[in-house]
Amino acid sequence: MTTIKTQGTNTREFLLSEGAGRISREQIVVVKGDALPAGQLLGTTGTGEYAPYDNTATDGSEIATAILYGPLAASTEPRPAVGIVRLAEVAEARLTGLDAAARSDLAAHYVIVR
Repeated sequence: MTTIKTQGTNTREFLLSEGAGRISREQIVVVKGDALPAGQLLGTTGTGEYAPYDNTATDGSEIATAILYGPLAASTEPRPAVGIVRLAEVAEARLTGLDAAARSDLAAHYVIVR
């Protein structure tokens, strides 16, 4: 029997271009929870932590404000991470959670989806 494995999105694979230096990136804290892939859209909760973008939420994560730079393992504690938060071009096909509202939210931060 053959086992087929699917490779997830690699660190920064979604990133087409970013501002000079590391102006596009920020050190962030992601809420505890399931494993997340690189390219996961994130929203900022009322606590200042980031959570997976969910346009039906009411805690702040309904507004896409960042994209997870590298994958995160599942955790029972908040996790440090790097997020793309401004001045970047990203590949639509490599993003997780993208919808029309998120595309507009990201554009407000000069993160352009191609």
